[in-house]
Amino acid sequence: MLAGLAIKKLTTIEEMETIQKLERGVWGMDPIPIHQTATAIKNGGLMLGAFDENELIGFSYGFPGYANGEAFLCSHMLGIHQSYRDKGIGALLKVAQRDAAEEMGYNLIRWTFDPLQSRNAYLNLSKLNGICNDYLVNCYGEMVDGINKGLPSDRFNIEWRISSSHVKQQLNYDVTPIYPFEVFNRNDFPAISDMEQTLQTIDYNEMSIAVPIPAEFMEIKKHNPSLAKEWREVTRRIFQQLFQHGYTAYDVQKNNHVSYIITIKRQKLQLDVRRRDQ
Repeated sequence: MLAGLAIKKLTTIEEMETIQKLERGVWGMDPIPIHQTATAIKNGGLMLGAFDENELIGFSYGFPGYANGEAFLCSHMLGIHQSYRDKGIGALLKVAQRDAAEEMGYNLIRWTFDPLQSRNAYLNLSKLNGICNDYLVNCYGEMVDGINKGLPSDRFNIEWRISSSHVKQQLNYDVTPIYPFEVFNRNDFPAISDMEQTLQTIDYNEMSIAVPIPAEFMEIKKHNPSLAKEWREVTRRIFQQLFQHGYTAYDVQKNNHVSYIITIKRQKLQLDVRRRDQ
């Protein structure tokens, strides 16, 4: 961990300009306009910056959202300078965001991520205890940045119920998932079969079902784009089917070449869903 690391709220126009510079470096595309970020943080939004001494090395940005009778913080972006990745800074930004959001009166934070990015899946589901039962097909349309270019921008829509027992107590649900989906080697990369027949034969009364995802999806995308597309299309069908049958993604098991997103029947989860005025 960096000895000089500090995380603080950002509110000024000058700070928004600094965020824009980092944003360009992270994604290689035009940043969010300052008039949008500045307006959002004055009206229930939140911008946090991570600093190494006085140098901005990461940020998270969220704005207010509302759906199904509930207000929440929509966490739209989290970016880390390339030289500071894989140091746990993203997790620290999320924890700081949780604490600040709770102080502001939020019970729920929502955001999206690519379910085939195993590191993000592990952070969001296992370390932070987010959950998902909402699969968004091609959520942002065709994206042209280096990370997303070339594939449909499918996303998990994460719920992070920051005041719940599931998040605060890191509960163990004592379930053993089944592993119905076959993974095999194809030209030194993991591949998954077209699973239409498997989906038809699954017993959806099982309490927990594991879904494989590649541990290094970006390597597959770089060296075998057609295989990356297969992973997208097949796992899309799997997650859509599971979510329709009442399952919720809630954990990740790491493996050498393939990770597993663990799904569980939603009624098993202790989410303590309630508004503050109840």
